[in-house]
Amino acid sequence: MTRRVLRGTLVLLGSVVAVASGVALQQQPRFNHAQHAKLFVGCATCHAGIMRSGAPVFPPAAACTTCHDGTVQRRVDWQPRAGPRISNLRFDHVQHAEVRRQRGDTSGCADCHADRGAAWMAVRAPTAPQCVACHTSGLGTHLTLADTACATCHLTLARAVTLPTARIAGFPAPPTHQAPGFITAAGHGAQARHTIGGARVAQSCATCHAREFCVACHVNAPELPVIQALELDKRSLALPHALKAPPTHAAKNFESQHGALAGRTGASCRSCHTQESCLTCHRAEAPTAVLALYRAGPGRAPGAQTALRMPASHTAGWKTQHGSVAASTLRSCTSCHARTECLTCHVPDPARRGSYHPGAYLARHPADAYTRSSSCTDCHNTGEFCQTCHKQGGLTARRTLIGAAGYHDGNRQFFLGHGQAARQALESCVSCHVERDCLTCHSVVKGRSFDPHGPGFDPERMLRKNPQLCIACHGTAIPRRLASP
Repeated sequence: MTRRVLRGTLVLLGSVVAVASGVALQQQPRFNHAQHAKLFVGCATCHAGIMRSGAPVFPPAAACTTCHDGTVQRRVDWQPRAGPRISNLRFDHVQHAEVRRQRGDTSGCADCHADRGAAWMAVRAPTAPQCVACHTSGLGTHLTLADTACATCHLTLARAVTLPTARIAGFPAPPTHQAPGFITAAGHGAQARHTIGGARVAQSCATCHAREFCVACHVNAPELPVIQALELDKRSLALPHALKAPPTHAAKNFESQHGALAGRTGASCRSCHTQESCLTCHRAEAPTAVLALYRAGPGRAPGAQTALRMPASHTAGWKTQHGSVAASTLRSCTSCHARTECLTCHVPDPARRGSYHPGAYLARHPADAYTRSSSCTDCHNTGEFCQTCHKQGGLTARRTLIGAAGYHDGNRQFFLGHGQAARQALESCVSCHVERDCLTCHSVVKGRSFDPHGPGFDPERMLRKNPQLCIACHGTAIPRRLASP
């Protein structure tokens, strides 16, 4: 057997221990090949097992005593590697050599285990570029190849059970991971869904990642088939991972605009935010988008950890300016503040006229609102302020004609006498009601035809004064008083 043929029996020996997951480990083997170059004319002298499937690749320690017997040469304590190979490669020397033989390839061990032109037995571990050069015909570098190329050489991380955690932590990140927008769904999310055949997750992801890695950031992991398709393996957490805010969150107006971006379903927020992370700020009345998010629990990431901070509007002079803003848009205040916080400063003082409302005013403010003893609209946006406060107090409107009816619970038959209340303080009615609420009953066009006009009503005078008001109920067919005969 020629020296070249003997070399051919050891195709890619070092790859079984050194190119796990594409990480080319340039570690020198413990056996010093260079010192034994003059003793061996071929690789199979010691590594004959590579030609027989299941046979040991390394010689037994007793084989060393042929020379290292303590007399001819000093004794050595070299031991062959025991146990399964430390690798995630789909590689078998016997199979690989047979395939190359069938293709007429006469290359030998040195083609993979030595540099070109190196001296005999100047052995080194193979590198990933060497494998790529043969298997992809120059279509790309190791970390830029298509998804299909990963499965050609590599097991998935969960199947590579011999890889130590330290080796996994050193996996190199492909260039795609550094691309702008990779953290978004259009980036890594789309790449993960580039499936081949019947697979539900990209092989390129499964080679380095397991489900735990994705669950560390994804709150919506249980609902994503592409994540559930990954196998479980806690070793994947050895790779660097941290929940990072997307570029949109860096915008100066993001704080004021994030509600519109979330929409009503919060679909764009579900990946990173739980209900709990939003309730840090939305403490009073949570928006619909927040309630649509998933709650934290087993199998989900803890989500983005938010901190309550003052919005940009709360400048140094905010203390003296906030009153008008709170009166017009109280709902924006109740996202963070409860009524008790307002009362910390706005303490009732009956001794001063014209100050904040006196003690126990909350219980009798409906009477003042009906009788217009003071104008609520001087300070309050009645539609916003009143409804927000009533909701916090548990008063809600219910569509009933007779009996208890939400805000009007103080008078169980309020419906029967609401006309007088409306004539006395229509301002308080429009806090909650719009014109179409009245037209449900008070319209001859499509309502229940209840006459809203009081005794002695003069329609001709109303027509002359404001005909538009008549159109609201009667349409263009406004009835006219008939002239006396």
